[in-house]
Amino acid sequence: MTKKLPIAYFALLALLISTTSLTAQNIPGANGKQYSIGDIKVTGTTSYNENTVITFTGLKKGERIFLPGDRISKVIKKLWDLELFSDINIYISNVEGDVADLEINIKEVPELNEARVQGIKKRKAEELIKDNGLTKGAKVTENLITTTRNFITNKYKKDGFLNTKVVVNTTPVKDTVASNKVNMVVRIDRGDRVKVDQINVEGNEQLTDAKVRSAMKNTKRKKPLRFWKRSKYIRADYEEDKDNIITKYKEKGYRDARIISDSLIVEDNNSVSLNLTIEEGKRYYFGNIEFLGNSVYTDRQLARQLVIKKGDVYNGVLLEKQVSDNSKPDADDLTNLYQNNGYLFSSIDPVETKVYNDTIDFEIRIREGKLTHFDHITISGNDKTNDHVVYRILRTKPGQRYSKELVVRTVRELGQLGFFDPEQLEPQFQNANPQAGTIDINYPLVEKGSSQIELQGGFGGGGFVGTLGLAFSNFSIRNIFNKESYSPLPMGDGQTLRIRAQASRSFQTYSLSFVEPWLGGKRPYQLSTSFSHQIQYLFNGRTRDVNKDSKFLITGGSIGIAKRLNWPDNYFTLSQAISIRHYNLKNYNTRLFTFGNGSSNDLSYTIGLNRNNTTINPIFPTGGSEFNIVAKLSVPYSLFDGVDYGALADERDALEAENLSLRNSTDTQDVRTRGQNQVRIGEIDQERFKWLEYYKIKFDGSWYTSLVNIGKKPLVLKTKAEYGFLGAYNSDRGDIPFERFFLGGTQLGGGSLDGREIIALRGYPDRSIRPQSIDPNDNSGADGATIYNKYSLELRYPITLKPAASIYMLGFLEGGASYNSFKRFNPFQLSRSAGAGLRIFMPAFGLLGIDFGYGFDPIPGTNQANGWETHFIIGQQF
Repeated sequence: MTKKLPIAYFALLALLISTTSLTAQNIPGANGKQYSIGDIKVTGTTSYNENTVITFTGLKKGERIFLPGDRISKVIKKLWDLELFSDINIYISNVEGDVADLEINIKEVPELNEARVQGIKKRKAEELIKDNGLTKGAKVTENLITTTRNFITNKYKKDGFLNTKVVVNTTPVKDTVASNKVNMVVRIDRGDRVKVDQINVEGNEQLTDAKVRSAMKNTKRKKPLRFWKRSKYIRADYEEDKDNIITKYKEKGYRDARIISDSLIVEDNNSVSLNLTIEEGKRYYFGNIEFLGNSVYTDRQLARQLVIKKGDVYNGVLLEKQVSDNSKPDADDLTNLYQNNGYLFSSIDPVETKVYNDTIDFEIRIREGKLTHFDHITISGNDKTNDHVVYRILRTKPGQRYSKELVVRTVRELGQLGFFDPEQLEPQFQNANPQAGTIDINYPLVEKGSSQIELQGGFGGGGFVGTLGLAFSNFSIRNIFNKESYSPLPMGDGQTLRIRAQASRSFQTYSLSFVEPWLGGKRPYQLSTSFSHQIQYLFNGRTRDVNKDSKFLITGGSIGIAKRLNWPDNYFTLSQAISIRHYNLKNYNTRLFTFGNGSSNDLSYTIGLNRNNTTINPIFPTGGSEFNIVAKLSVPYSLFDGVDYGALADERDALEAENLSLRNSTDTQDVRTRGQNQVRIGEIDQERFKWLEYYKIKFDGSWYTSLVNIGKKPLVLKTKAEYGFLGAYNSDRGDIPFERFFLGGTQLGGGSLDGREIIALRGYPDRSIRPQSIDPNDNSGADGATIYNKYSLELRYPITLKPAASIYMLGFLEGGASYNSFKRFNPFQLSRSAGAGLRIFMPAFGLLGIDFGYGFDPIPGTNQANGWETHFIIGQQF
């Protein structure tokens, strides 16, 4: 057989062999001579075609090369650089004269058959496999193994697992067909998360240790009572916190403060201590502040906007924010002063000009640039929503002077339409031309589902309550007879159509409403119409029987219009509506009504004022506020109907007094008298309530404050207060039995359309917080209240705000009370509760949620704290 020798041995062999005779067993090595390449063969374990490998090397039959020589070295390096092979050798397989045959022997890097990650949860393991490219067929090189090990180790160290150990093993697949494939097992031992035991500060005299540590927003010491911020050590957070310490000093005037050394001491496997040495420097003050380059605004105007004045303690952070606050797009700073008035290309730079003793002089250097106007305004991505629906709400118009405030406002209103994903609304500035003073802007839109289906079941109102509702929030009524527009329904014009049916053993409710947000399509006048019908059967709460021969029918409708205002500012909306309801009682005898057969009518006018400047996402606002004040007024019939309601009231009081005196009598005549009196009382009440006369005023205000970012997501505090009052123009007519307030629980168990309002109060059963009367025999509170107040605090944290589903968790504190008289009104004597919950908003189903609330106070009429209640939330928010 022919013996093969690596070319690297040839130089050595040339010194040992002197004979010129050649045999297959004794082939001399190259002696630096030049040879012609004869045959080239590729051997070893490889899935690549032989010709492909030879072509890649560049070696050709007949090529003259030196053996050994630089040419072969370069070929070997070229093959190694591919990182596809684990072993490479080039042999001379035969030499005849000056012709040498070559053999390229290579061992291909194995392919990955399967990768498994052990020691963590399956979902996390799948993420790591994806992040490291450990997919089937990947080449398992030493570099891949090392990179994978380092990536995982560093990933967990960043999360506070400093003792993470990662072992990567590969094993050949036991299959003759797939002999060059391996399985990979990645074993992860994170160990315990390393906590910060102590943070020791030295060199600080002006700020206490506690204040320095409080400036470290992310890195905290171990404390048993701190649950909102864990004490884990993460290097990146620690580096950020060192910058926060310096920022804190700069806010206090110590411009030259710096950390001159810091060290990490490992206490044990689970804890470390941090030592910081600070050089504070001296405290500085602002000296002269001059403005240069300004022609649009005077020095006085700019100084008033800057706020900072000579003699103030130096605050570099405040100066930066007052010039340009990048954390707030609508900040009240110098940059926005210019950009909101057309000077897009302006630049403002604060420059220290002189430092003497403890004083620093500044120049605010301004380059105003050319006045800029919008050129082209475009939108994209709205496949379902018609262009005119979007363009009509844009506050930026072609030819208009550039205003950053209008861009921010446009983005907010696009997000609040509900048709587009607010988290992906990012305006694109295009074709900026500082010389011409023009700029184009495009609003890229990502549509999301806006129609909803409400399908729910629950228990209440005498048994199982079923609800079916459809809400089409981007409806197009003009295309309702256009067959081609159905996909599945005519959509795109921004109108809202709602159809809802709800039924149980004791009631049935049907409603239909339509809203056109831009009446006529040119002005923001919102037209709303609605129609409803309800049948309420008499329900016995003790026996749970339903008497369908006793009915209370309610039929009504309304039409309203709302208009955006420009004063006091353009966040206000004025709304007005006229509604009419007909109440028809058929053998419906309850405590609420003294007449079982008869009817009442309600013709009312509603006027409301709303101000809403909450941030872009209506599902999860992170800032701003919303206020509503609404007055509902009936016609004051008693002014002109000629009825003496005083005489009727006196007669009614006398009849009730007589009945009260005869209530325990069993005498036949007394019983007959009581019956006759009750009939007359019903006749009087039928006269009093034939046309309802009342006024109803409500107020609610909500504030949203972003407290801090946790994991780049905001923790938001929602504060809310609300009040309601139902009154009568004429005290002789008295309060009406409709339009009452019912406090407690949620509205899931069904409601009524007689104007009553269910005021949610978690931690208590539905409608359980009744007004209490001085008279222990007075049970009128069960029929609702005429006054209520409620306060709530809610901490919200988002889990995800993606278009498919917005999910956030919450914790709450709230309290409320209801009354039937201002004599009993006490805004601080509340039924209090606390708890936690979860909200899920899916475009197809609306808002879903669950709350667990603990009622700290007794339900009126009991003497023990109510305790835990579970509430399901569908289609509403607190």
